[in-house]
Amino acid sequence: MTSVLSIDARSGQPRDLGVTDSTPPQVAALTAAAVSAVPWLRAQGRTGRAALLDRIAAELSSSADSIVAAADRETALGVARLTGELTRTAFQLRFLGGVVRDGGYLDIIIDTATPDTPMGPRPDLRRMLSPLGPVAVFGASNFPLAFGVAGGDTASALAVGCPVVAKAHPAHPETSLLIAEAISRAVSAQGAPAGVFGLAFGYEAGIALVQDPNITAVGFTGSLSGGRALAGIASARPRPIPFYGELGSLNPLVVTSAAADERAAEIGTGIAGSVLLGQGQFCTKPGLILVPATASGAAVTTALADAVRRSAPGHLLTSQIAAAFTTSTCAVAQDPAARVLARADGDAGPGLTGALVVAVPAARLLDGDADGLLAEHFGPFAVVAQYADDGELEAVLAAVEPALTGTVLAAADVPDPALATVVELMSRRSGRVIVNGFPTGVAVSWAMHHGGPYPAATTSETSVGATAVRRWLRPVTYQNTPQDALPAELRDAAVPGLPRRIDGTLTIGQPVGLAGHVIGGSEHVAAGRLEPDPGRQQPG
Repeated sequence: MTSVLSIDARSGQPRDLGVTDSTPPQVAALTAAAVSAVPWLRAQGRTGRAALLDRIAAELSSSADSIVAAADRETALGVARLTGELTRTAFQLRFLGGVVRDGGYLDIIIDTATPDTPMGPRPDLRRMLSPLGPVAVFGASNFPLAFGVAGGDTASALAVGCPVVAKAHPAHPETSLLIAEAISRAVSAQGAPAGVFGLAFGYEAGIALVQDPNITAVGFTGSLSGGRALAGIASARPRPIPFYGELGSLNPLVVTSAAADERAAEIGTGIAGSVLLGQGQFCTKPGLILVPATASGAAVTTALADAVRRSAPGHLLTSQIAAAFTTSTCAVAQDPAARVLARADGDAGPGLTGALVVAVPAARLLDGDADGLLAEHFGPFAVVAQYADDGELEAVLAAVEPALTGTVLAAADVPDPALATVVELMSRRSGRVIVNGFPTGVAVSWAMHHGGPYPAATTSETSVGATAVRRWLRPVTYQNTPQDALPAELRDAAVPGLPRRIDGTLTIGQPVGLAGHVIGGSEHVAAGRLEPDPGRQQPG
């Protein structure tokens, strides 16, 4: 059996963790335990599962020192950054607990029986979303905590009642192990079966997980190549399963002419900060910067270049990522139409990587052989392209692959004639459109969407925010089902604070049979009148 090694991201020194890669029988045992945990999770109901997430958040917080130290050794992301990420991870768990307490995610629809529809008699029909079953989670290299084995995929799956078997990331196995141990302590403290959460190690274990017949869906955050390979395995199963992959993207950022005229230096410096944040290792990093071919556009570019030159080289997550970054960006810099706009090598020292920004005319991106310029380069790198007019800008945006984000820096003090058009173009091809801000930063909230059309993601679902829970759910309709055989949320009795659409009318906390009141905001029907609803919570 292969020993699992933790590699120090700064020194390259390996350390044996005392565990080995999971064998196929061990993976099968994990998924079988997950199946056996399904009844416990469902029996807890929404409030019980929310309590479990709260307990996991508390365990992570109490183990913060050891988890952050291990993550810093394995990623070189820094204690301050990782401490903040652990705080976010705990918040995310509690937030998703609030989402399930709210109950709106169930999308409950009740059509009571009636004998006289235009199509004839209608039976009693009651629909809600139900958990799929055990799911597999593959975390990200660049966010070992918030997108790791206790990240959004795990939190959203557990929230709705799906046990999780997570795959430890090879770039930070010790971090994964410490987090898994904290989750296991929380699971035990809640009186839950151990199968609620499991952890597997190793490349072959990842393949076995996706192939395992007990696994009902997969969440993945990582590279396009890795995601495509696992998605192929998921679809080739005798019973194909959903594969939710967030694969990264080249995220365009447009500076309008009016914005450049208004605040060129501020914009250039701000773009540099976004490109270089976390050594450029954000999936939302703006990788293509489109500036007008004007004097003000040139001033934006100058400020961006100056900020990049002043930046300090840093460690990338792994030596493999650093090598791939160097190879791919050097090839782009050698494009005949490209010029190196700024480089931050200095005396980088062993293992350190400096930032690189190249500039090209926007017309070069419209050639048929500009793939390298229009590809994501994971690290501190960006392409700056000068567009001659609105027509050329639109053509370039049409040539860029769909993305996680699209950003527009527009005039702030006066109406910007280009804003509406660029926002419309971005919205067709991006999962999130940002105006006068920067995309590097994804809030955990009700309205957040982190995804995008392929190849940014494999589906249109989000991996961050309240609606992330939808990936682990499927609709079930119960027809003419006796009350005692229905889930509690579908029975006639009022469920305090629960949104339900009854016979076409949206209600909150209302029993079946009291229809005719349209409910909005934070009110519900009680005893036939509108009242504030003390049970409806807004997490976060």
